[in-house]
Amino acid sequence: MTSSEPPQDAPLTPDQRAVADRVITSLAGPDARLRDDQERAVGALATPGARVLVVQATGWGKSAVYWAATAVIRAAGGGPTLIVSPLLSLMRDQVAAATRGGLRAATVHSANIDDWSAVEAALLDGSLDVLLVSPERLANPGFGRRVLDALAGRLGLVVIDEAHAISDWGHDFRPDYRRVSDVLQTLNPQTSVLATTATANARVTDDVADQLGEATLVLRGPLARRSLHLNVIDDLAPLERYAWVAQELPMLPGSGIVYVLTVADADRLVTAIRTVHGDELPVASYTGGLDADERARREDDLLAGRVKALVATSALGMGFDKPDLGFVVHVGSPPSPVSYYQQVGRAGRALDEAIVMLLASRVDDAVWEHFATATIPDPDRMNRLLTTLAEAAGPMTVPAIEAETGIRRGRVELMCKQLAVDGAVERSSDGWSTTGRPWTYDAEHYAGVLAVRRREADIMRAFIRGEKCLMRLLTESLDDPAAQECGQCSVCRGEVTPGLALRPDPETLAAIGAVLRRDAQILAPRKMWPGGEFGTRGRIPAESTAEAGRVLAFADAPQWRDVLDAAKSGDGQARAALADTAVSVVADWTRAAGIRPDLIVSLDLTGGDLAEALATRLREVGRRSGGPLGVRAGTRPGREATGATEAVYWRDHLEPVPPVTGAVLLVVDETGSGWPVTLAAAALRDAGADAVLPLVIHQTA
Repeated sequence: MTSSEPPQDAPLTPDQRAVADRVITSLAGPDARLRDDQERAVGALATPGARVLVVQATGWGKSAVYWAATAVIRAAGGGPTLIVSPLLSLMRDQVAAATRGGLRAATVHSANIDDWSAVEAALLDGSLDVLLVSPERLANPGFGRRVLDALAGRLGLVVIDEAHAISDWGHDFRPDYRRVSDVLQTLNPQTSVLATTATANARVTDDVADQLGEATLVLRGPLARRSLHLNVIDDLAPLERYAWVAQELPMLPGSGIVYVLTVADADRLVTAIRTVHGDELPVASYTGGLDADERARREDDLLAGRVKALVATSALGMGFDKPDLGFVVHVGSPPSPVSYYQQVGRAGRALDEAIVMLLASRVDDAVWEHFATATIPDPDRMNRLLTTLAEAAGPMTVPAIEAETGIRRGRVELMCKQLAVDGAVERSSDGWSTTGRPWTYDAEHYAGVLAVRRREADIMRAFIRGEKCLMRLLTESLDDPAAQECGQCSVCRGEVTPGLALRPDPETLAAIGAVLRRDAQILAPRKMWPGGEFGTRGRIPAESTAEAGRVLAFADAPQWRDVLDAAKSGDGQARAALADTAVSVVADWTRAAGIRPDLIVSLDLTGGDLAEALATRLREVGRRSGGPLGVRAGTRPGREATGATEAVYWRDHLEPVPPVTGAVLLVVDETGSGWPVTLAAAALRDAGADAVLPLVIHQTA
C-alpha cells in the first residue's frame, strides 16, 4: 500500500476530461457530466497509487466513478480494472453499463464456467478492460494462482464495490471480502484502489479507510433521498401483513420490490397475492435459492415492467438498478437501519416520488436476534473443527468435516471462512486444512460487534415507533452530518401516504389464511447419519429411510400462528381446523405418492397430546388403526446442539416400536432438527413397515 499523502486535488487534464465525458455521456445522456466529487475521485484515481473511499447515497452514481477512471487509466496505457462485486445481479448490470461506456468487461463466477478460459486469456493478453469477480472467487486457490498472481503487478485499478462488507462492524460483513486485503498486499504500489458504498456509518468508514491505507481520500456526501416517502404501519399481525400487501399492491405506483425476511415468507406472500388477484396482477419471488438464469429472467421482468413486484429476500439488493422503481415495501423490518436504507434506496432514483412502506410487527424481534448472533463464532465449535482438521491425514472437504464433527454444512462453511480470515486454516483445491497458526476467540471484539448490532435493532425500534422524522433517523444512523427533517414521511405528515389503508379487510385476511394453510411444505428425508458421538456415519440404508414427508406449519408460518397456539393448548375449534387441513393435505399427498397408509401412528415429542389427537381424527376419516409411539422422559438438547447430539438423544429416548406391516403414516407434533422423525422412521421400517410417511405438524426451524 502507498504511504504518500492522498491526492486531495488532482484535477483532470483536458485529455482526461474528454475521455471521462465520453464515458459519462454514453451512460447517462449527451448533457451528463461528472459531479464535483465524482470528478475529484476520478482525478485522484488517475494518479498512480491513489486510495479513494466514496460514501454516497444510493443512486448518486458511484459506478460512474470507476467506469470513468478505468477509461482514463486505460487511455494512458494503464492496466485493466479488477472489480470485486458481491452479487451476480450486480455484475450483470455492471457489464452492461461498462459496454455502454465503451469498455470491454467480463465476469468470472459460478454460473459461467464455460467462459472462464476465454475471459482469463483476454484479461492476460490485454484485450479486456474490466474483470468483475465475487469475493468468493478471490478465495478460490485455483483462480488465485492462474489470474491474480499473473495480474498483481499489472492492474491499473482495483475497485471494492459495496465496501462496507469488508468491515465486520458493517451490516453485511462477509468473510470472503477480507481476501481483498490479501490482494491489496500483493499489488504494484502504483495501482490505484477505489472503495464504494452507500451504507457506512463513521465507524465502518474509518475501518474501511484504515484497511485501504493511511493515505486514503474519503469523499462523503449527504445521504437523504428527497424522492422517498417513508411510511410505517406498526403492529399488524403476521398474516395481516400478507393481506395488506395483497390488498394494497394495485394502489402502489408503477412496479417495485416487496422485501421479506425469509425464503418461506417470499413463497407464501406470492401465494397470498395470487389468492386475491390470480394472474391479473403478475408477481414473482426472488431468493438466493434461484439459479443464475432464473434470477436474471426475473430481474429483467421487473426492469421491463412485466411484473408488478418481485417478492424478494435481501438477495435482491445491492446494485439492482431500475431508475423508475415506484415503491419498496418491507414485510418485516431488517435488523439494521443501515441495511434498511440500502434496500429502500432501490426506489425513486429517477422519480420525483416513490412510496416506501414498512409493515412492522413485534415478531420481528426474534429474527433480529438471530441475525445479530448468527455469524458470531462459537469458540467450542471452532476448536472442535480445528482439532478435526489438525488430526486429519490431509485436506478435508466441507461434507467430510460435517460428517466428522456433526456441525451442519452451512455452519462449517462459515466457520472455515472466518478461520481463514484469521489465518488459522487455508483452502486448497482438495479442501480445508490447518496452517499451524494458533487461533484464539476475541471475546471482547465479538462482544462489541454484538452490542453494535443490538444498538442498531434499537434504532429500528425507534424508527417503527416514529420517535422522529424517519429519513432523519435513517441518515443520522449513518452519521450523516446533513441529516434533517424530510417533511414528507408518515411521522412528518402525521399519516401514511393518502390512499393506502392501515389494515386489510377481514374477508381478504380470511381467504388468504385458508389458502396458505393448505400449502404444506415437503419434508425431505435425511440421507446421512451424523457421525461424531452418534457413532454411525455414512448413508442411511434405503430400507431404513422415510418417504418425503409433509410439514403443515413451518417455523413462524403466519397463517398457522393463532390456530397452532390454540390447538396446542387444547382448543377444540382450532384442533378441528388443524384436522380439516391435515385430511386435505394427506389425501392429496398420498394420492400423488401412490401410497395408501395402512396404519396411522403418532409421536408427541413435547409432552402434549396434539399429534395423537390429530392421528385419531385421521384414523376416523381413513378408517385405519394405530396408536401412539412412546417417548422416555428426559432433558432435550438445546437449540445449539449438534446434529449428532440431537440424534443420540432421540435414539436413546424413543421407546421400542412393536412389529408393524404395510405403509405407516407417522404424525409428529413438533421438531426442529428432524432427527426424531428420521430415527422413528428407521425404527418403524426395521419393525416391518414397507414405507413411512412423516406428517409434521410444526417444524420449528
